This record gives sequence, C-alpha cells and structure tokens, in this order.
Amino acid sequence: MKFPLLVFALSLVVLSFSARIGVLFRKRRRNLEEDEREDFGVVQAAILTLLALLIGFTFSMAVSRYDQRKNYEEAEANAIGTEYVRAELLPAADAAKVRDLLRNYLDQRVLFYTTRDERELDRINASTAQLQIELWSTVRVPAAASPTPVIALAVSGMNDVLNSQGYAQFAWWNRIPVAAWCLMAAIAIFCNLLLGFGARRMSRLFIVVLPFAVSISFFLIADIDSPRRGLIRVPPQNLVSLSQSLPS
Repeated sequence: MKFPLLVFALSLVVLSFSARIGVLFRKRRRNLEEDEREDFGVVQAAILTLLALLIGFTFSMAVSRYDQRKNYEEAEANAIGTEYVRAELLPAADAAKVRDLLRNYLDQRVLFYTTRDERELDRINASTAQLQIELWSTVRVPAAASPTPVIALAVSGMNDVLNSQGYAQFAWWNRIPVAAWCLMAAIAIFCNLLLGFGARRMSRLFIVVLPFAVSISFFLIADIDSPRRGLIRVPPQNLVSLSQSLPS
C-alpha cells in the first residue's frame, strides 16, 4: 500500500461501519439465548484470535522487508567504498575515471533513497543505469588488455557494486502481497460485524475501540511496507557517510 494514511482512514470508516451494521442486524432479530451467546462468544473469540495472528504475521513480514532494505543499503555502501579503493589497481587514467564515476553514482544512489517524486525517480534510475554502463566499460577495457589477478580484483569489485544495486531494488519491490491485505481486511470486517452483532447494548466507545485499534495496526504495517511514501523510511546513512568521507 503506497498511502498509509489513506489505509488508516479507509480502515477506520469501513470497520466502524461494519460494527454498526452488526448492531442493526442484532436489532432486527431476537436476542441471543444464554446457550447461544456462549457458542457465539467462542466463535467471536476464535475470529478475533485469527485476526490478531494475521496482523502479527503481516507485521512481521513488513519488518523483515524493512530490515532487508536497510541491510542492502549498507551492502551498497560497502561495495561502492571497496571498489573506490580497488580502483587504484587500474591504470592511472582509468582509475581516475572510475573514481569520478563512482562519486556521481553514489550521489544518484543517495537520491534514490530520499526522493518521493515518481518522475524524479525515473530520472534517477535512468541516470543510474547509464552510470553502470560507463563504470563497467571503464573496467572492462583494462581487464581485457591486461587480464591479471590484480585487475581482476577491480573487476570483481565493480561486479559487486552492480549486483548490490539490483538486490536493493528488488528489496524495494518486495512488498506484502495484495492477497494478504485482502484476507486481513475481510477477516477484520467480519470481526467487527460480529462485534456489533454480539453487543448487548449500543456503546459508541465499545463500537469504536476495535475498529480504531485494527486501523492503527493496518496503518503501521502499511507505513513500514511503503519504503517511499511512509513515515518510517530507510535513511541512506551509510551511503551519505561514505559520500562525505570520499575526497572531492
């Protein structure tokens, strides 16, 4: 979900409405007998437990994906920093070009983590792809001319730089499946219907508590799972630190 605040607002409205629909259903039929209410309580508790488990598992999925994005940001910084040092193994002219390209490449990677504008992101991705082509071409020429183990270290380091960007991009695409959101929303709606249906008397506080709690949970999950639109984001602290440490 790209808009966590919208998820919260829609969840609160839909779930509160579901609870009130449950109240209307209760008013149109006779009150539950004591033995029926006991069975109803078992079913209600089971459904609420299922919802809690789904929210817990989904939250765990979101956190694991957030940690994955953080780890790949660190891996990117390490790969770029290592290749910047290994560039001195290349001939002087190629080494200077590689380091200049790596500084530009590093700036683009920082922008990738900080921008929220989709058009700007397209420009950043295009610039990153072009820089990757230039970086690989710069190390490929001396490697082909002098295929020594020393040059191979620089080529290997460049390969790590390119791979780390691909891994990071995949981690940003790796989101909670829509099917999981649909299942969780359906169970939440059903829980609130049962909540309203089983209420002995109409209480605004009683009807609002569960929808609000579930909506907050949905918001937190959506926020963590939204790497570009959420409030909880992956700061490129390792990339920024590396950029500040490189000589200008």
